[in-house]
Amino acid sequence: MIYKIRIILDAEEDIFRDIEIEDQSNLEDFHNAITQAFGFEGSEMASFYTCDEEWNQDEEIALFDMSESGSDIRLMNETSLDDVMNEKSPKLIYVYDFFSMWTFFVELADIVEKEDGRVYPNVLFTFGELPDAPPEKQFEAKPSDDEGDYDDLLDSYDDMDFDENWN
Repeated sequence: MIYKIRIILDAEEDIFRDIEIEDQSNLEDFHNAITQAFGFEGSEMASFYTCDEEWNQDEEIALFDMSESGSDIRLMNETSLDDVMNEKSPKLIYVYDFFSMWTFFVELADIVEKEDGRVYPNVLFTFGELPDAPPEKQFEAKPSDDEGDYDDLLDSYDDMDFDENWN
């Protein structure tokens, strides 16, 4: 079977590529197709991440095992696309170049029969130009309900009853 997949850059403007690839291809082949489709050199580290319907990141599938001792991390060249992406789990997150953090949302759009004479992977459609630098990410921690408001606590520092010269 052939997966038709949309890969969307995590940016305000629409920048995406539609790729078709064999479902039995490994994730390293898919990684190479993505880097070529977006014009990357392909020489940087990358990982895929499984995720839920709301794009909450789960398990990492890395290009290389960078641990000092053999870890249990899944590797792209040992993981087929249909092992991590299907109709029930149609989404992945792809991060290319961990210094720049190019982040992409990967979503299965359709599953079709293989066409004779067509070479896969195949870029079906491109939209938008990749910027010179990855979009800025806003990382904000949201306090949970049980954390309370610590800003008020710090504002009342002088009201706290303790000895500053305790030692």
